[in-house]
Amino acid sequence: MPRDVPVGNGQILVNFDLGYHVTGVFFPHVGQENQTEGHVCRFGVWRDGMMAWFSEGGWEDLVVGYEPDTLVTQVSARHQGLGLVIHFTDAVDFNENVLVRTIRFEPLPGREAGEVRVFFHFDAHMGEQDVGQSAYYDPKTRAIIHFKEDRYCLLGGMDDRREGLFEYAIGIKEVGGLEGTWRDAEDGHLEGNPVAQGSVDTTSSLVTTSSGTVHFWLTLGKSYQEVTMLDSLIRDKTPEVLTQRTRDYWHLWVMPQQVYPGDLPDSIMSLVRRSLLTIRTQIDRDGAILAATDWDIVRFGRDTYDYVWPRDGALVADAMDRWGLWSSIHRFYSFCSRVLQPGGYFLHKYNPDGTPGSTWHARIMGGHEVLPIQEDETALVLQMLWRHFERHRQVEIVAPMYRHFIIAAADFLVSYRDPVTHLPLPSHDLWEERWGVLTFTAATVWAGLMAGAHFARAFGEVGQAERYEQAAREVREAVTVHLFDRETNRFARMAEWDLENQRIAGLDLTPDASLFGIIDTGMFEPDDPKLVSTYEQLEKLLWVKTDVGGMARYTNDPYQRVPADPETVPGNPWFICTLWLCEWRIARAKSLADLAAAKELLVWVKKHALPSGIMAEQINPFTHEPLSVSPLTWSHAAFVATVHKYLERHKALAKAGVAVAATS
Repeated sequence: MPRDVPVGNGQILVNFDLGYHVTGVFFPHVGQENQTEGHVCRFGVWRDGMMAWFSEGGWEDLVVGYEPDTLVTQVSARHQGLGLVIHFTDAVDFNENVLVRTIRFEPLPGREAGEVRVFFHFDAHMGEQDVGQSAYYDPKTRAIIHFKEDRYCLLGGMDDRREGLFEYAIGIKEVGGLEGTWRDAEDGHLEGNPVAQGSVDTTSSLVTTSSGTVHFWLTLGKSYQEVTMLDSLIRDKTPEVLTQRTRDYWHLWVMPQQVYPGDLPDSIMSLVRRSLLTIRTQIDRDGAILAATDWDIVRFGRDTYDYVWPRDGALVADAMDRWGLWSSIHRFYSFCSRVLQPGGYFLHKYNPDGTPGSTWHARIMGGHEVLPIQEDETALVLQMLWRHFERHRQVEIVAPMYRHFIIAAADFLVSYRDPVTHLPLPSHDLWEERWGVLTFTAATVWAGLMAGAHFARAFGEVGQAERYEQAAREVREAVTVHLFDRETNRFARMAEWDLENQRIAGLDLTPDASLFGIIDTGMFEPDDPKLVSTYEQLEKLLWVKTDVGGMARYTNDPYQRVPADPETVPGNPWFICTLWLCEWRIARAKSLADLAAAKELLVWVKKHALPSGIMAEQINPFTHEPLSVSPLTWSHAAFVATVHKYLERHKALAKAGVAVAATS
């Protein structure tokens, strides 16, 4: 089930699914490690002999979202049998490793007041392990402590009387058919076993009335002292104060500068702010920008998206930078500087702590050694770092990276080319499905080389700059000569590569939305006839012809595919691909009226995001339900970057219109 309403502070991240169950608790890095390993942590309410788990039926009118412009949740549901309406407010403190949950009840009309018991279940996998776990009730804090080595979690709470946990159960699960301690709660009472080891889980309860409020919290640290100190902090400051200060912090954070209003509706600008906040939950304090933290994808391949792809990170960094939110961007580029390989390139992906991530990129093909890389990742980081430097000119931040990162990467882009065609040598594509000489990759290499040249000139190395500029000219010419197919009058997705003879073996002409990405590199002007012909064909061939609409990645895309006629549904609609089409419409607009077609696609994005504002990677072409991981950081970044480009274009066209009117 896709994730909805993530809340975090850059060191811990808590994910809720669409049914509002906690399914991810990441610490000590965003994306590393998940202390629940994706298992569902249940929540239940007991009243008058009836237990109602949120994971079961009976709850109606579930509304899952956030308070406006914050990372504080706003969730409600109704249960006719219990005679209750329930309201949740959840917040990860902006500064401390604490999740505070406030639960408020209202009785349904006609129901008498009475006692209500609230149950919280925690399916622990501390350190992402299911053996050697420990949990115990701590009488000093009247809370439950989970730990495994140097990973500690405290589960505490208070009711209207400001007391600790009411009851608790600590036991074994996933052994001998045992489902977990949550089963002990179904009679409204917990047995109070004080300690367990092995594969453990816990359930705790608080007591209130049908019009009362309870607070539950979770603290994370690397020692008993850390988590109990945070517990004391919550009790001293109160959950209400911590929630309010977090609410105020994110309000302040998400409105960093005046924004040109353009003609976009408030709903689009609200989604921009929500997307910026969502992106922030996926950024680690040490600079890692995570692709996604949705653990449901594990069941498809026993792996996750909890990695830093330098490409994704660079595009996210640029999107944040456009809106003036550059404080975490410096740390991302420092992260990249640390993990760059000695040869001047990035590997496939990285863990949040900077160690290499898992990979399916081989180092040998057909008996020949190859680099296990996606070259666009190296090129795009250079391009976006130059954009960042152009905007802010913070020399002292960039200077330490200049020699061993910027020059090393630019030198690699120069050298990793075919001496005959001058095209980049083969690498893996951005979709991570094929290997060859990609048109998209070649365009990013051009942009990376130009960025290297700009840096070299800025730092007084004219010879280096001219070398990079010459290589960029050669790449641009080679793309025109070797990757544009005159018969179809469009760019090829890629040139296939003959490993034995080390040369181009033919063109793959599959219509692929990645070709839209060329426009952001600046290698060709938006009105270049080759681009216009290519993009007009792509829009016709890749638009999903259902009521949902949107752009597919490429024809007959099999990934997470919903069965359908390929003429109608070439693939599932992707937010990124649809926004690339929007970017092209923006770039080609010659008047404010021309921007209407681009605005339509921004409205499309708003329509197909979840009610909370969360965007998945792709959606069902018939039901528009989220598919694959959610949220996908790149989807949100593409949206905020595209809106910024729209507003820039709108401002320029409006200004030009005023100038024309003034002189006529």
